[in-house]
Amino acid sequence: MTMKLIEKYVGGFVSGREMEEIRGEVEEATREVLEGTGEGKEFLGWVRLPESYDREEFERIKAAAEKIRGDSDVLVVIGIGGSYLGARAVIEALQGQNRNTKVASADDTSGRVLQGASPSLTRSKASSAPLEIYFAGKDISSLELNSLLEICGGKDVSVNVVSKSGTTTEPAIAFRVFRELLEKKYGKEGAAKRIYATTDRAKGALKQLADAEGYETFVVPDDVGGRYSVLTAVGILPIAVAGIDVDELIAGAGQAMEEFSEVDFEKNLAMRYAGYRNILYRKGFSVEVLAGYEPRMAMMSEWWKQLFGESEGKEGKGIFPASVVFSTDLHSMGQYIQEGERKLFETVLSFEDAGVEVLVPECDGDLDGLGYLEGKSLEFVNERAMRATILAHVDGGVPNVVLEMDRLREFELGYLIYFFMMSCAISGYVLGVNPFDQPGVESYKKNMFALLGKPGFEELRGELEGRL
Repeated sequence: MTMKLIEKYVGGFVSGREMEEIRGEVEEATREVLEGTGEGKEFLGWVRLPESYDREEFERIKAAAEKIRGDSDVLVVIGIGGSYLGARAVIEALQGQNRNTKVASADDTSGRVLQGASPSLTRSKASSAPLEIYFAGKDISSLELNSLLEICGGKDVSVNVVSKSGTTTEPAIAFRVFRELLEKKYGKEGAAKRIYATTDRAKGALKQLADAEGYETFVVPDDVGGRYSVLTAVGILPIAVAGIDVDELIAGAGQAMEEFSEVDFEKNLAMRYAGYRNILYRKGFSVEVLAGYEPRMAMMSEWWKQLFGESEGKEGKGIFPASVVFSTDLHSMGQYIQEGERKLFETVLSFEDAGVEVLVPECDGDLDGLGYLEGKSLEFVNERAMRATILAHVDGGVPNVVLEMDRLREFELGYLIYFFMMSCAISGYVLGVNPFDQPGVESYKKNMFALLGKPGFEELRGELEGRL
């Protein structure tokens, strides 16, 4: 089993009897997911995706990734929400938050590999090694966009624009800017060879433009919603460009798919996690904090927050998803978690093997008082800090569910992604909501369109301006 669900730290808050009582609801919800009988069933394409994905498109994605690595210094991924979060989460989880710095500094102007450069991130077009990857279209900040344009100056750039429609405001603006940049630098034909559109199979503004201009296109499946789409072309192309083994990622998800296809409340970890979450919610624990001890998992937490927030937060219901990175946030949020309002519980991500070893050095004098740690690995210290924190928080009235995995690699990450998607879908059905729609997202869009003067929103604009 790739994952262990450690239940002893939640046992004092949820009894075996309560788990038995919710068992029938969880089993019914799981069948709704697996058999496609629940609300939103038209968006269940992700359930069997690890075995049913389009092999031909997968190979085209790999070829496109190889081409981008061979002719570009930078890939700009343009998208918002599920169109970028999953890809960024996987890339940073496996290659670290500083991957772009390592790539950019790996070669000097003469082509020599700089001392200390990570071998896996050494930049060389000739060898099709990884390149810098940035994300745009996730906000409307002129400061951020201008900073990215400065980074791209003097470099060869490719763009992957990800949008089902092509008309979502934030990515559409960013794409206009980068399309203009590429066309000025390479001409229309040259730019077309550097723009890759991940969009609808047959319709929409972006699909029409891509067909007219000759961009290579990949498909956002009709039956997979944005926040569940990381294992489709939406996420796989940028992940492949980063040099990550996408076959292993899919294989890990496939392993999870097989394990969670069995409606067995004792063995199916996704079912048990969903059970604990809903019992705690009914007891007043309305905030779930995803706690990790690896900073490179911070964007994975952001993906997780969208997944659960958009899926469950509706009809006046839902657990509010939050996240922390320990031990850093123990020095900021730790006080609230330990002694604040008792309405939150923690889901702790633990990886047993960091894959690297850094030892605490020996030092004469022991002025910093760390003599007792000399020769011990940071991995050991981090693990002890995690155990100490779990015990302290449980003693302080905070239930803890621990998800333990062997190591942070492609296979394990693919497994974890699928685990969360399945758990989320089951949880949503137990909660009594459709976990695959997001009607509330449209409210701000209507107001924004009206205030920006978009045709057709004149009446609403007058109403809103009177309230500003």
